[in-house]
Amino acid sequence: MESSAPRRPLTGPAIQIDSHLDAGGERSLADDVLDGLTRPFKELPPKHFYDARGAQLFDQICDLPEYYQTRAERAILEESAEEIAELTGAVELVELGSGTAAKTRVLLDALEAAGTLERYIPVDVTESMVRDCAAELIEEYPGLRVHGVIGDFERHLHHIPPAAGPRIVAFLGGTIGNFPPGSRRRVLREIARLLGPSDFLLMGTDLVKDASVLEAAYNDAQGVTAEFNRNVLRVLNRELEADFDPADFDHVALFDREHEWIEMRLRARRELNVLVRQLDLPVHFAAGEELRTEISAKFTPVRVEGDLAAAGLELVRWLTDPEEQFALTLSARSQR
Repeated sequence: MESSAPRRPLTGPAIQIDSHLDAGGERSLADDVLDGLTRPFKELPPKHFYDARGAQLFDQICDLPEYYQTRAERAILEESAEEIAELTGAVELVELGSGTAAKTRVLLDALEAAGTLERYIPVDVTESMVRDCAAELIEEYPGLRVHGVIGDFERHLHHIPPAAGPRIVAFLGGTIGNFPPGSRRRVLREIARLLGPSDFLLMGTDLVKDASVLEAAYNDAQGVTAEFNRNVLRVLNRELEADFDPADFDHVALFDREHEWIEMRLRARRELNVLVRQLDLPVHFAAGEELRTEISAKFTPVRVEGDLAAAGLELVRWLTDPEEQFALTLSARSQR
């Protein structure tokens, strides 16, 4: 995956789907559980939230009145998509963690209107979602080719096909905030390797704001986020034959002012002993002990520029909503 690789003309069928999740995908979950549940402070990476049920619940979260992020990001896209299309001249859009591509259509519309759109490359772990989305998109955008990559963007970026012309790599939804600073910069360096001299990264970041607004977004009154959080225990039960009872855990979300990130946790309501059968792993929880399931870092312009610079990228555009709740940044490989 060299950024200087020659551009290749597009040929072949309208839809191509490559899957790179095999037994290694299962080992990734097992490894994360073995590592995370044997630490003094237990934790799991948030990527394991997103089975079919988790994806459904997250879609519901995005419509909640407390969850401003999706609305703010979409508003920025609607306001700026035409400018982004004109500035980039992109013929293809690569989307990391594509999901249902709901917001992505705003960008696809702008690229189609500019007359440059040729290919969409969704990267996601849920194959059925990518296939369904691909079928919809080739009907909505005549002549569009879709090359889906089923994989984990932490491990499978090198499977993304070479660019056929100027490309935008979209990393939306504030997902970059799920990584602590060191991992965040490593992920950005990997993404930067996808970019040639005429390519751009379009990244969404949630911005630092009043703690009450942030905590409300992760503690909705309807309890959807709590159900989403507990769903990871059902994933472990199904995939690794664990015997968690989700009702034994309370959902906790709090703003860490020192690190300026939200933490989501599951807190044991009583002393518990759980067995993860496939790993032959007994796990003890003291009453009140917590399992961290997500961090969601919040950003300032200085923090975003610092992370981009550490990955060899430089800011081209800073785009935000009128309330400055969320930001989209367009960046390119540094010319220095």
